[in-house]
Amino acid sequence: MKFSRRAVLLGVGGLALAVAAVWLFATRGPLAPTGVETTVVSRGELRPTVFGIGTVEARHVYAVGPIQAGRLLRVSVDEGDRVEAGQVLAEVDPVDLDQRAAAAALAVARAQEAVRAARAQVVETESRVRVAQANRARYQSLYRQNFVSREMADSRAYEATAAEAGLAAASAHAAAAGPAARRAAGPRAGTDRLRESLKLRSPVDGVVVAREAEPGATVVAGQAVLRLVDPARLWVRARIDQARAADVHTGQPAVIVLRSAPGTALPAKVSRIEWQSDALTEERIVNVAFDPVPARLHLGELAEVTIRLPGADDTLRLPRAALAQHKGRHGVWRIESGRARFQPVQPGRSTDTEVEIVSGLTAGETVIVYSASQLEEGMRVREQTLTRP
Repeated sequence: MKFSRRAVLLGVGGLALAVAAVWLFATRGPLAPTGVETTVVSRGELRPTVFGIGTVEARHVYAVGPIQAGRLLRVSVDEGDRVEAGQVLAEVDPVDLDQRAAAAALAVARAQEAVRAARAQVVETESRVRVAQANRARYQSLYRQNFVSREMADSRAYEATAAEAGLAAASAHAAAAGPAARRAAGPRAGTDRLRESLKLRSPVDGVVVAREAEPGATVVAGQAVLRLVDPARLWVRARIDQARAADVHTGQPAVIVLRSAPGTALPAKVSRIEWQSDALTEERIVNVAFDPVPARLHLGELAEVTIRLPGADDTLRLPRAALAQHKGRHGVWRIESGRARFQPVQPGRSTDTEVEIVSGLTAGETVIVYSASQLEEGMRVREQTLTRP
């Protein structure tokens, strides 16, 4: 049976199309191997870090206010002013405190005069006692020599006894006058302290960050008139992922990048790790202090914090993207005879891009770092360059 040329060409073309379709189906279709990219396990330096975002805050905020209610008389500083410890920042109207202080001063003066009078009375009485005792002794001697009568000798003895009793009374009065004077001095000292408390002084060398009351306003006890911070004790209150917070400890070096200066990394160190974490966001609060504190900072400014964890100079490492999980185990995917095989490994420290491999791999081995689809044990794979999103 003879075939025409046209029939032969159609048959060959159909066969070619069938072969091409089979080839496309096997290489690009559902039966095609999954495309993967590989990397080589290497040894080298690993410097793990932990990243967090926070805001600039003051370690201590000092609220300066009165200890009793009153009308604010004057405020001597404004927001942004630098102040010194002990400097008078504001004053509350003393009202009748001047009159109360004058009355207390008069009471003290009167008590002191009473003390001096009592002491003078003691001196006078002592002189009378000495004269009376001398007369008693002389008349007793004269009575024994029969120069005076017994009545005269007894009279001098009575005078001496009365003078001694008067001395005891004067001494007791003088002793009571001392505590009375001290009691009188108490209200005056209290008035002086109260007047001093109406002068609101700065507890530290710092900066005024808030002025919350103006002259003429009535303030109550404990109400803040001014708020101060110590500019030498500022830090960033940062939030870091709890999953990466286990190796963070106080004293570790860090860098802070402020929102206002994105190109400047400021040296810092971990100052405190708060006990209370955020259960909702699964973050831990870490306070990172500037070291040293920059000349100009603004409270509440957003900042990025990078904490440097202990690293290694020669360790087995590979990209973090190569680390996978399969059936609840950490590991990597390898290519064996064109098929994906899962290799369990023990990961260690990590950075944002690399992870340490403690066991399960050796340097020079090839592992899959990216794949076009989810890998499964025994899946056919082919190494190629992938386009990543």
